[in-house]
Amino acid sequence: MAGRDFLVFLALTVVSSSLVLPKARGNSEGDALYALRRSLSDPDNVLQSWDPNLVNPCTWFHVTCNQDNHVTRVDLGNSNLSGHLVPELGKLEHLQYLELYKNNIQGEIPAELGNLKSLISLDLYNNNISGRIPPSLGNLKSVVFLRLNDNQLNGPIPRALASISSLKVVFENNPRLEGPELQGLAIYDTNCCTKLDTNPMAWRVGRSAGLGGLPCIANHDKLSCSEASKCSESKWHRKRD
Repeated sequence: MAGRDFLVFLALTVVSSSLVLPKARGNSEGDALYALRRSLSDPDNVLQSWDPNLVNPCTWFHVTCNQDNHVTRVDLGNSNLSGHLVPELGKLEHLQYLELYKNNIQGEIPAELGNLKSLISLDLYNNNISGRIPPSLGNLKSVVFLRLNDNQLNGPIPRALASISSLKVVFENNPRLEGPELQGLAIYDTNCCTKLDTNPMAWRVGRSAGLGGLPCIANHDKLSCSEASKCSESKWHRKRD
């Protein structure tokens, strides 16, 4: 009888402990961030506090949460990290800022990042990211800043990004990016145009494709900058009808 009572007591203790101290691994946001941690090499131990046994990811360094304990910001810029992004990041539905600039992130941008409907800023510049820009990023209707410059991206810039009216995008120094999908956008530059369009959407392409990678746009009738090929840094705007 005493042995059975002890087992019952032990079982109740385990259950009550799990209710009082829920682990981050039982939290979908904690799971997503821990998946990112596992995919990264962290020689400076920047992610040392990312312990899945803590209550939730809001207690981790470089993670900011709102009053409801949802992750709204991840700040890992210039942290000497290497590795790749993970599709689990698309589960951070309340995330507003994802800052991973100036690291050595490799691989492709996961299409699942297009699920981050609350995202305001995606900063992935100065990494070694390759592959195509996923068209799913056109679903990010709240995004304002999309900085992808100084990577190894290739292929066409998704035309879906043009539907985001507030978007400011930086693409420079991705030598293999192409621009056919941007037909219908106008190019503006302070070096060769008298005034910028008032439309808030601005695309900085510059030497991304040397502008030579955009021949079907550089010669397009709708362009407002007649000497686009001479511009050292260009801004792409949606052309008003």
